[in-house]
Amino acid sequence: MKLKSRRHQPFHLYLDNMYYFLTSHTYQNKFVLESDLDKRLLYEKVRKWFKDSGYKIFAWVILDNHYHLLFQTLKSSDLPKVISKIHSGFSYEINKLENSEGRKIWQNYWDKCIRSRKDFWRHFNYIHHNPVKHKYVKRMDDYRFSSFSYWKETKGMDWVMSTFQKYPIIDFTTQAD
Repeated sequence: MKLKSRRHQPFHLYLDNMYYFLTSHTYQNKFVLESDLDKRLLYEKVRKWFKDSGYKIFAWVILDNHYHLLFQTLKSSDLPKVISKIHSGFSYEINKLENSEGRKIWQNYWDKCIRSRKDFWRHFNYIHHNPVKHKYVKRMDDYRFSSFSYWKETKGMDWVMSTFQKYPIIDFTTQAD
């Protein structure tokens, strides 16, 4: 087990082959990810770097000023580098597209090592409910930039709803995401 500090507190717990919940928000919570193109570009960066690192994504959502991921690491000590590559690659491309070179996009990220089955499923549900929480949509399946539709199509709506019944949503934030 490694405990490391990276530019901010608290310490990060990096364990290989473990599940993590990660959230990151934009600099000063500005709505930088408003367009479909912005959200697709960010998701493609996440998919590319997670795939290259051997990480498996279970749940994700991208909103206008933040995103959440639930994933499994292979080599967890790579996580800070992976996040840095996602953020820097996205920032470079979006700033170039919007003629805003040098603009700061990301504030920081926060990660949590998932330590139980219950914790995993509550984070899974929290991620999928996030667009409803922030009033983007009234129903989870009305939001396109999330893994909710994948799970609904793959496992069926009954399965998805059973996870919400068995593992109710907890608000993991003390303030806004």
